[in-house]
Amino acid sequence: MAARTARAARPARTAPPPLPPLEALDRTHHEMMGVLVDLTHLVDHLENHGVDAIARKSAKAICAFFTGAARQHHADEEALIFPVLIRKGDAQLTQHVLRLQQDHGWLEEDWLELAPQLQAVAEGYSWYELDALRHGVGVFTTLYHEHIALEESLIYPEAKRAMAAEAASRDQRVTTGAA
Repeated sequence: MAARTARAARPARTAPPPLPPLEALDRTHHEMMGVLVDLTHLVDHLENHGVDAIARKSAKAICAFFTGAARQHHADEEALIFPVLIRKGDAQLTQHVLRLQQDHGWLEEDWLELAPQLQAVAEGYSWYELDALRHGVGVFTTLYHEHIALEESLIYPEAKRAMAAEAASRDQRVTTGAA
């Protein structure tokens, strides 16, 4: 058998451009919808099987998502999307943004109520109260669905238009030499 020759090192490349903010946020919405389904399934699973390995694994993943990616998603919207829309000066659009900001607070409150029970399941404890958990998950899931529907039907399309207009204005200033 012939000896293999060492492969030449690959040249360094520049990093790929980051996803545009709205595409990344849309992807998180898609993931969020799946995790909300998992959350509902977990409650059903707990009712039928109690805390077992499947429930523990599911609860751990759900907790990780809502304490990590979901919180970061809300922070990104607050920093990247909402200010662009408020700058437009449209009173009705601003009211929608304020509603979404309020939703973020309520979703955080709802999560802070659900998290201890789900963390207990993730760690193998059975001290959750199934009816309260089912109710809390219903409230949390309903608010998330309404929140995402408003963002995807109105807020993200408006943000995309506003961001494009701001970029065009910036490009115009650079082209004409205005600062």
